[in-house]
Amino acid sequence: MSKNTLRLFDISEEYMQALDELMSIDDLPEEVIKDTMESLSGDFEEKAKNTGLYVLSLLAEAKAIEEAEKRMCARKKSLNNQATRLKGYLHNNMEHTGIENIKGPEIVLKLQKNPGAVVIDDNDKLPGLYKKTETMTKILKADIAKALKAGIEVTGAHLQKGTRLVIA
Repeated sequence: MSKNTLRLFDISEEYMQALDELMSIDDLPEEVIKDTMESLSGDFEEKAKNTGLYVLSLLAEAKAIEEAEKRMCARKKSLNNQATRLKGYLHNNMEHTGIENIKGPEIVLKLQKNPGAVVIDDNDKLPGLYKKTETMTKILKADIAKALKAGIEVTGAHLQKGTRLVIA
């Protein structure tokens, strides 16, 4: 069984080992993949099935990583929120009690003056010197696709058909 890849499907050990070795190399040239696949036993259909199963295993592993990232992101957010609340609690209580410094062997807590922060009272009253208008152009690809499919010529765009591999 592969040590690098979550194994969900019955892929021959020969294929699993070869594909794991190929995937351990970043930016692998297509020619190397082709040569390695040609060296494996079996006809093209057998190779394609095993490779497709390996792809499904890689996608399952990527999905598992994505789910772990979501859990870790939620935990990170929770820890940051807790830290912010506790920091606010300390700040408010230090201001309320008039204590500006607390020193200990492991930590120093100190109230520090911030530089002035700009507060905008009314955007409309601000002089033009302090405003910048930005314009953004968004290409409406879905609308262009509809027009092209309806036979309408759109200068600067065309439909390009291709194929994709479906692994089911």
